[in-house]
Amino acid sequence: QVQLVESGGGSVQTGGSLRISCAFSGGTHSGTSMAWFRQSIEKEREGVAVVDGDGRTHYADSVKGRFTISKDHVKNTLYLQMNNLKVEDTAMYYCAAGHWVADKLRELEYTYWGQGTQVTVSS
Repeated sequence: QVQLVESGGGSVQTGGSLRISCAFSGGTHSGTSMAWFRQSIEKEREGVAVVDGDGRTHYADSVKGRFTISKDHVKNTLYLQMNNLKVEDTAMYYCAAGHWVADKLRELEYTYWGQGTQVTVSS
């Protein structure tokens, strides 16, 4: 079992930055991928960024060059640094973990989910 608790969401203006965090505990190992997903009222849940057990990262095209995912092994915390935020980034952001994930940004690959943290970007 992997437990995930997000924090750090909030409101920011267009062009601003925000960092959200996900404290994790439990059965993670070298085959565990950890990811950020988001869901807005208008869209289905979509994968945003993932870091696999080897530290390789993958991003959705919509956030490449603006978002950075990272993982602190000492603090057992996953981060998503979001820069140059746009109104369309407004969503509930979820932390997720999955073992031996093949399709990195596919929701069904992930078994464990946090409760979400809201990010709101206003113009």
